[in-house]
Amino acid sequence: MARRNLNDLLAFVTVAREGSFTRAASVLGVTPSALSQALKALEERLEIRLLTRTTRSVSPTQAGERLLAAIGNRFDEIEAELDALTALRDKPAGTVRLTSGDFPLRTLLLPRLMPLMHRYPDINIEFDVSYGLRDIVADRFDAGIRLGESIDKDMVAVPIGPPLRMAAVASPTYFASVPPPKVPADLTGHRCINMRFPTRGGLYAWEFERRGRAVNVRVDGQLTFNTSPHMVLAALDGLGIAFLPEDEFAPHLEDGRLVRVLADWCPPFPGYHLYYPSRRQHSPAFALVVEALRR
Repeated sequence: MARRNLNDLLAFVTVAREGSFTRAASVLGVTPSALSQALKALEERLEIRLLTRTTRSVSPTQAGERLLAAIGNRFDEIEAELDALTALRDKPAGTVRLTSGDFPLRTLLLPRLMPLMHRYPDINIEFDVSYGLRDIVADRFDAGIRLGESIDKDMVAVPIGPPLRMAAVASPTYFASVPPPKVPADLTGHRCINMRFPTRGGLYAWEFERRGRAVNVRVDGQLTFNTSPHMVLAALDGLGIAFLPEDEFAPHLEDGRLVRVLADWCPPFPGYHLYYPSRRQHSPAFALVVEALRR
């Protein structure tokens, strides 16, 4: 295949993934008009429409989806192989893309990766803060950070933090007006601060367990968030009971600004893990990141 066709195919893959000519042009370092012309020429050459264009978005047609599935990962493999060539250099280099929630980013990733970046100035790390269950293969991340019990079995999972416990907490001001819950079912009579999952869109049912008995409770309240730091702030302000891993509340529990309830219903569970596809070729830079994060 002519070399110019490979460039056109790369342009197609980038537009299909980004869903926008403008964003794809920024990624590739070309103008949107040049990108549009390249895609039009590719469609004319193949005699089939690959993209559906609207005023707001761009999406692959059925033929485009088939082509993307067939060649998209090939470009990823080429990019990974080129990154792997940095092993032949004196210093590893390249970009590592990670997706994580805000709390593990602040408490685990940054403290361990900052020294690595000082030591290897040619390594770049891109962080994506997301509370959804991202498809790291489709979204072209090198790895993600997630609680151990929620990782797919076909992924390599590396522990990067200790076991965690959930904690139900509220401010002393809140409990001054209502009696604390003694069992999980009592939460239905309280104002609670909800979490909505970005991926599935549903509200999180609070999970408790004691002596092998599991109980899920759907709570109600004035506030719903999809990020944990705002839930902590709302609890501190006396707006109800929040339910998150206890480490997110730790400083406020220590100084008495938050009070914990139902502690005997919150057993330990696997903590944060770095996860990545087992079949992907990884660069030396990525290997250094994994080693730095490994607990």
